[in-house]
Amino acid sequence: MGRDVSEGAFTRDDRVRYRQKVRRCLDVFALMLDDFGFDADRPMTGLEIELNLVDSAAEPAMRNEEILADIADPLFQTELGQFNLELNAEPRLIEGTGFADYEHDLRGSLSRADERAARSDAKIVLVGILPTLTEGHLVEDNLSTNERYRVLNDQIVGARGEDIELDIRGVEQLRTHTDSIAPEAACTSLQFHLQVAPDSFADYWNASQAIAGVQVAVGANSPFLYGRQLWAETRIALFQQATDTRPDELKAQGVRPRVWFGERWITSIFDLFEENVRYFPPLLPICEDEDPVEVLHAGGVPQLGELRLHNGTVYRWNRPVYDIMNGRPHLRVENRVLPAGPTVVDMLANAAFYFGLVRGLAEADRPIWSQLTFSSAEENFHAAARRGLDAVLHWPGLGDMPVTKLVLDQLLPTAATGLDGFGVAPAQRDRLLGIIEQRCRTGRNGAAWQTEAVWAAERRHGMDRTAALHHMVQRYAELQRTNQPVHTWPTT
Repeated sequence: MGRDVSEGAFTRDDRVRYRQKVRRCLDVFALMLDDFGFDADRPMTGLEIELNLVDSAAEPAMRNEEILADIADPLFQTELGQFNLELNAEPRLIEGTGFADYEHDLRGSLSRADERAARSDAKIVLVGILPTLTEGHLVEDNLSTNERYRVLNDQIVGARGEDIELDIRGVEQLRTHTDSIAPEAACTSLQFHLQVAPDSFADYWNASQAIAGVQVAVGANSPFLYGRQLWAETRIALFQQATDTRPDELKAQGVRPRVWFGERWITSIFDLFEENVRYFPPLLPICEDEDPVEVLHAGGVPQLGELRLHNGTVYRWNRPVYDIMNGRPHLRVENRVLPAGPTVVDMLANAAFYFGLVRGLAEADRPIWSQLTFSSAEENFHAAARRGLDAVLHWPGLGDMPVTKLVLDQLLPTAATGLDGFGVAPAQRDRLLGIIEQRCRTGRNGAAWQTEAVWAAERRHGMDRTAALHHMVQRYAELQRTNQPVHTWPTT
């Protein structure tokens, strides 16, 4: 939810008016899907990276406002916590050398930002959850000063009516509670955007859902929270719980969570927006002046502001997006399952694997979602979050299979075919998919490296967990700057 929001208290009338306006927007959106000219000529892509700021002791540095002012680049924005930043890459085509262009631009942007951060005694770390975070860091006072975060916090906590419980059971166990959404700031993600035509959207969204577990398994990079080793991708469980507006009674009644995998394959993007309106009460009932019906009848492009704002407060792992650029509307799949890091080249390998695999499956003669139950896709997602590269996933025609074997034998060739469909240069394709291959062969992604490095610090060097985590983050930050893929990193 990237909009500035200033309203802090909402009345009953606000909510009634907003609900009516959202439904009006939904009706207009349905009309647009029938016969409007959406921009879908060439599939643009985009990347967002959420960043952590740390000080010289590897502790979170609560300085994003001053660092952002020093960076003075519109590609960088605030995020939820004062130790977070967000980098939005310029959208581009990935045909030819598009991935090399991404790499050049991202490394340049991050290098410049690191130089500015150093003036404030901080540096950037690309990781899914900063391992040195403690409960004392993740409190309401450390939310970014942008008013929209305060309003969102008040609305989520107010909707729940009680403290938010965190209960994550993995290698170790964490059970605690919080009176704010600040723990959500620990979840720093890597997000991919893929522009698609309206008549192809369902295929690409369904394919994205089907491969979410595989993506998480190969890209996991969040094994520690509050000093405990939990899931390979603890960020999944933490994000689900830290933004849960439901008290126990509503959970028992089957009320859907706002962080949602979904519950069925779709036939149109409209299905997802209609579910948003039907199932989720508004958190931020802020109305725009636009009448979308009048704009549409006048031949204009409706902003559909209320529908888009509401969509931004339903946290799907694959989010549908309606947006307007240069006066033309378009649709995107926003893939949100992955953590940030460890390096730029690792993140671009994840991007190549996603873009290639989702296209390869979306354009296959027999859709994967006609063979895989939706519940199996969700079970794969959570199994991968727990176990990472050690996960066993269910796949049509193969049954239960180690994810590394599934990727090596079945999915990498499909991803290569998909990248060929985009026109990606063969050298770029082979380099980036080769990184995914080597992760699977070595059994080392970001989560595996972190746990191995902490184990070595504890067992070989006699450090306690706190010291081991700080030592690991310092070493991680050094290796991150080499841009060598994580499967090549030493653990000592």
